[in-house]
Amino acid sequence: MSTADASTTEAAAAGRPRVAGDREAQILGAAIDVLREVGYDRLTFDAVAAAARASKATLYRRWPHKRDLVIDAVGLFIDCPADRDPDTGTLRGDLLAQACADGGLDDEVVIGTWGALLPVIHREPELARGIHERFVAPKIEATRTIFQHARQRGEIGDDADLDTLLMILPSLSIHEALLSGRLPGPDRIATFVDTVVLPACAATIASAPSAR
Repeated sequence: MSTADASTTEAAAAGRPRVAGDREAQILGAAIDVLREVGYDRLTFDAVAAAARASKATLYRRWPHKRDLVIDAVGLFIDCPADRDPDTGTLRGDLLAQACADGGLDDEVVIGTWGALLPVIHREPELARGIHERFVAPKIEATRTIFQHARQRGEIGDDADLDTLLMILPSLSIHEALLSGRLPGPDRIATFVDTVVLPACAATIASAPSAR
């Protein structure tokens, strides 16, 4: 998305009528509940209005299209505990603390929301762009901080591809959850970290030359 397009999107969102703070959060939370229950295609303003005990007119004034409502709703997952730098002193500790915090990879609401969105974002480009800007990009940056600190500590090679390394754990966790229908708990996430992520990071560190 170009800078101009992003500015236009932000301006359009800013120009929409606001709903009072707590009430808006209640409506967005209801939208997440409906999305998880019925999926994006079957989500309607009627269903969200009923769940939030709001008028449909209120929703239409604030969100012209249901994708606008859903994009704002996933914004509820930003700035949660899983986005904070746990700074435990090790990459393993940081990854587990982040992934298992509220809003992380073992959060039932977050994983359920992804399960509802993944089947449709490939055919809804505006939805995909909005989800990336409001949810994916901030999450990536929060995780990048953890990997940058690990590289400074020498746990990752200086030339390592952080963009690849930081995607391993969320990709494994979300993919398995969607395939199995089971939420990845702390033990399973620890298994992914110990058997896949940390070995991949270690492989980026140049071996010291052997003594002769």
